[in-house]
Amino acid sequence: MSITLTLDQVRRVDRIAVTEYGMTGLVLMENAGRGAAEIADHLCGPTASALIVCGTGNNGGDGFVVARHLHNRRWNVRLAVTGLTQKLTPDARANANITNRMGLATTIVDTDLTIGLLADSIQKDDVIIDALLGTGFSGTVREPTASLIEMLNKSSKRAMIAIDIPSGLDCDAGVPGGVAISANHTITFVGRKVGFDAAGADSHLGEIHIVDIGCPRGAIDQATENT
Repeated sequence: MSITLTLDQVRRVDRIAVTEYGMTGLVLMENAGRGAAEIADHLCGPTASALIVCGTGNNGGDGFVVARHLHNRRWNVRLAVTGLTQKLTPDARANANITNRMGLATTIVDTDLTIGLLADSIQKDDVIIDALLGTGFSGTVREPTASLIEMLNKSSKRAMIAIDIPSGLDCDAGVPGGVAISANHTITFVGRKVGFDAAGADSHLGEIHIVDIGCPRGAIDQATENT
């Protein structure tokens, strides 16, 4: 059964799964990233080339998990991160440490110069995977992330795949915060987000794919009842 979630419900699902069912954030992140990697491989594999662009939050953590699983599927994977390891959330840092030990090429992208160098590295057969800003984003996209998103949108590439939500799109309102990723595919977790049905949101979303991240059915029901 398909469900549609608000940002508050998304947060409640995760909180209930952790506090009442004993799941961990790392397990949820692993399930999300692995499921997203499977869909990306089905869409664009086998053995494709991917640039995975990660922020410092848990959406970026999902991206590190995707990178690991695509590498294991023989993809040529490289990473770009918008901040230093010290700025990552704990779960994202744990997965970044794994990709680092795997030797996956990682570039820090935090200035106009590094954005320009990244732009020069993008090839027309690259699949760009957006894991910059998750469902918790609201307001206006700040620099240098705004310029990075604009560059990614303009770049020549095979496809753009957004993880959970196109970066810069408001989860509830479905409008960009000044700028937002324009994806060919959005791989979202648990259910659609309410903002996906807003006028104009489809131009950022592309085709939507839903991944079950293993949250107990009871956690989802409890998070969405009477709302």
